[in-house]
Amino acid sequence: MPPHIIKKLQDEIQTLEHELHHELPKELKRARALGDLSENAEFSMAKQRQDFVGARLAQLKRRLADLSLINMSNIPKDRAGFGSRVVLYDVDRDTEIEYRLVTSEEADVSKGLISTTSPIGRGLLGKKVGDTCKVTTPNGIREFEVRALQTLHGEVQPRFPEADTRTSPPE
Repeated sequence: MPPHIIKKLQDEIQTLEHELHHELPKELKRARALGDLSENAEFSMAKQRQDFVGARLAQLKRRLADLSLINMSNIPKDRAGFGSRVVLYDVDRDTEIEYRLVTSEEADVSKGLISTTSPIGRGLLGKKVGDTCKVTTPNGIREFEVRALQTLHGEVQPRFPEADTRTSPPE
């Protein structure tokens, strides 16, 4: 897994653990000192934050554990998978698009980085050059044709040879 993703998750975990174990107990103590807890908005907000931080920590730790289980040698060398760069032909829009399949933490559609868990990402997994896929997106069904592919392992599946549109010389 890319080290920067693991570091990002570990940093967020560390920040939230500090908040949960150091800052929130102080905040709860201050709020308790204000008196009646049944009508104490500060106490209620601090408890809600504590619950949220605890849930987010559990989610991040689970995600970090899931990422550590990814076996890079199981990622295909000849088909689209995590880390692949894919050049697609959007049949409906008559345009080519290039995407890189990444983790949900790295996803940024404006930079061409799509998550393997997004509708398009899931539709592309396992596809080879020449394959087509129909993907249901929030904007409707879109059809793509895989024109080129470079896998995480550096394996390149070339573009289709362009159709020869030249006319043959008169005889």
